[in-house]
Amino acid sequence: MDMWILWLIIVIMLAYLEIITINLVSIWFIASGLVSLFLSFIVDSFYIQFAVFVILGLILMVLTRSILTKKLVRDKVKTNLDRVLGMEGIVTEEITKQSVGEVIVDGKKWSAISDTTIKTGSLVIVESIDGVKLVVRKGEE
Repeated sequence: MDMWILWLIIVIMLAYLEIITINLVSIWFIASGLVSLFLSFIVDSFYIQFAVFVILGLILMVLTRSILTKKLVRDKVKTNLDRVLGMEGIVTEEITKQSVGEVIVDGKKWSAISDTTIKTGSLVIVESIDGVKLVVRKGEE
């Protein structure tokens, strides 16, 4: 089998992988595979072609990944849930490391967790959201 056919198959398989994942998994190796495909018409050694494929793919990945991810990753769209981040609330059911408690934030009851014990009636600040639970820390009273 001619080497250019092997490189064409590799490029097509990598392109298919990139299409189904949409995560910039193999884009650099598609480019280096194309270079190796054209190189196969000039150089007969598979080892040289493979070395160019691997080294060029890695170089392209290192040099362009951060640029491409910045360009292609869209800003996270905030939801109504995100607005409670940083808000203060009142503990209505004690929160411990081992058990989920309850807080009222923005007039609504939420399940809450914390890495410390927080007594009922204490002021808390929402740090993040873990699934359907608020992650809170003790606020200043």
